[in-house]
Amino acid sequence: MLAVLGVGPGLGLSVARRFGREGFTTALVSRSDARHADYRASLSGVRALTYTADVTDESRLRDVLVRITADAGELDTVYFGPADATGGGGITPLTEAGAGTLRATFDSIVAPAAQLVEAVLPGMLARGSGSLLFAGGLSGKYPMPMLGSLAPASAALRMYVMTLHAALQGTGVHAGLLTIGGLIERGDIHRVFTAQDHGVEVGTLDPDDIADRAWTLYTEREAEAEFNAMAAV
Repeated sequence: MLAVLGVGPGLGLSVARRFGREGFTTALVSRSDARHADYRASLSGVRALTYTADVTDESRLRDVLVRITADAGELDTVYFGPADATGGGGITPLTEAGAGTLRATFDSIVAPAAQLVEAVLPGMLARGSGSLLFAGGLSGKYPMPMLGSLAPASAALRMYVMTLHAALQGTGVHAGLLTIGGLIERGDIHRVFTAQDHGVEVGTLDPDDIADRAWTLYTEREAEAEFNAMAAV
């Protein structure tokens, strides 16, 4: 059983399709149900359940996890990749970002990941199996000034997952990170970004290629896979 938390038409759907080919039932969770019928139709041959919840809200996250478990059984794998195509509160240059701005990015990026782990890890440890997969940004690994106030939180998320991976050694439970630098084709952020003139060229990534590596992270119990379409990094 796989839960894709924060599913969209790009990477989230590709992850669901890749794991579905291996026989996984998939639970797709997004803020709106507007595209759920299309998602289910595109996953031909895969048992796909859909749910509506904002997974960055702790109470809604816990509620939807309970519903998924009741409908389809214990979660073997969770992919956590919520993203805001509108940019949320926007990016503040790091030279102008105060403590409050940075705290807000940690609350929106790192805290939801930790809340997910808090909700599902005890059950996985009790069973001695499970996998937690996260999507993170390349600015968590390399200095990327253009991402300003998002970069410190991305770095914190990366180190959180890397340390969790190390801490889980020998337990049967795995944590891994997809570190992504570039626009993911078919995704909402790609659509919004390319519709505007940003004066900067950003390379694109195929979500099916990333999903294949997500499967390798799962099967090989690897810590991280990096995808870099940023010419300057």
